[in-house]
Amino acid sequence: MDNQDDRILEWMAEPRTREKGLRALMDAYQSRLYWHIRRMVVEHDAAQDILQDTFIKAYENFHQFKNESKIYTWLYRIATNEALQYLKKAKRLQKAGDDAEIILQNMVAENAAGDAEEIQILLQKAIQTLPEKQKAVFTMRYYDDLPYDTMSEIMEMSVNTLKTNYHYAKQKVEDFIRQNYEL
Repeated sequence: MDNQDDRILEWMAEPRTREKGLRALMDAYQSRLYWHIRRMVVEHDAAQDILQDTFIKAYENFHQFKNESKIYTWLYRIATNEALQYLKKAKRLQKAGDDAEIILQNMVAENAAGDAEEIQILLQKAIQTLPEKQKAVFTMRYYDDLPYDTMSEIMEMSVNTLKTNYHYAKQKVEDFIRQNYEL
C-alpha cells in the first residue's frame, strides 16, 4: 500500500480526523471514479450523484474495509455496484414502449463533447447496448486497463468469468461498430 493510502486509512480510522480522511479520499480518487461511472451511465448529473453516493457509502461503511485490498479496489466495487443499481432502476422506470438502450445511446450523442470524433461516439453507443455487467467489465478493462485479478475483487467474480464477459462484450461492441460505421 502506498504512503497516501496509509495516511487516508489512519485519518479515516480516527473519529477526530475522519472528515480529513474523507476529503483526502475524495481528492485521491474522485476523478478516476467519476470517469468510470460516467462511462457506464453516460449522463454527467447521474455520474455526479452516483459518485457522491459512492463516497457517502464509503464513509458510512469504512469500518467494513478490511485492508485486504487496495482502497481504490474497494471504492471501484462500491461505485460499480452503485452504477449498476442506477442502470437497473433506470431500465425499470422506462415506459413500456421505450427502449432503455436507445435512450442511453441518444444520451451519448447529447452528452458528447463538440470535438468528439464520430468513432468515439459510436463506441460509446455500442457500450450502452451491453448488459450491465458486461458494460462494467468492458469499461474497467478497456478504459481503466485494470488487471483481471483486480476486476475480480471489484466485481466479486472469477477471473475466467470476467474474461468470458469481456470477450463477449468486446465482440458485441465490434459487431455494433461494424454495422453502424459508414466508411
